[in-house]
Amino acid sequence: MTIQWFPGHMTKAKRTIAEHIKTVDMVIELRDGRIPMSSANPMLQEIIAEKPRLIVFTKRDMADETVTKQWIEYFEKGGQSVIFIDSQKDNVKRILIDNCLKVMDEKIQRDLRRGIRPRAIRAMIVGIPNVGKSTLINQLAKRNVVKVANRPGVTQSIVWLHIDPRLDVMDTPGILWPKFDDVRVGMKLALTAAIKEQILPIEQVVAFGWQYLQNHYPAVLIQRYGPETVSDSVEDFIERTARKFGFIMTDNEIDKKRTMAAFMTDLRQDQLKSISWERPDEYL
Repeated sequence: MTIQWFPGHMTKAKRTIAEHIKTVDMVIELRDGRIPMSSANPMLQEIIAEKPRLIVFTKRDMADETVTKQWIEYFEKGGQSVIFIDSQKDNVKRILIDNCLKVMDEKIQRDLRRGIRPRAIRAMIVGIPNVGKSTLINQLAKRNVVKVANRPGVTQSIVWLHIDPRLDVMDTPGILWPKFDDVRVGMKLALTAAIKEQILPIEQVVAFGWQYLQNHYPAVLIQRYGPETVSDSVEDFIERTARKFGFIMTDNEIDKKRTMAAFMTDLRQDQLKSISWERPDEYL
């Protein structure tokens, strides 16, 4: 199953990023720490080309710390140094400056040998929608420069910020690629609010999310919805959850749509806490 879509603002965002890539020294690619592989946009790889790149995984506070450690080990075994951050608590300014200086060290040293005084590094921040770019930018600027919302498509234009004498950053709109050949990628993007709920049938997304939680976090389901909602099928889970929370219509039938919407809201607003939606062993 291939999921195809590409709204107009995504085409515009892609074009805007491609136009500005020549003006920067490096790229800071943000990925969602809950879905480190599924949040990697293959279309961005084409645009970034040979530009030096720093990959930063956001939302560490929302991911399963045990799984995050597994991901760090996975990437380091592949020879890739990775950074997982909590944009709300970590000193992201220091972390980004230090790591951008490392990425650009060769150029900086070359300029110094030529007698050229290094200027501020110009870095473009890119990533899929709802990956945490706006939150990171606001933390770097120490003020609310851009809007923040737990939904895709909030940032619509280019924003330049002078962060430090050593670093200027460009915020860009989040973009996705035109189609998902692997339906599981689309499901994970839907569960983490990177794409709008309307793109995929909610019944399929709920079933995918419930099954994953059943397999990896059954105790979380019990804690949130109660032991009486334990079931062998997603249909039974929806039925029991609806009756537990009173999502009943006038004819005493369950309100399935309301129940599924409540479940999706819990997932997207991190009500279940510390969930990683993919694991390194899926990619071994």
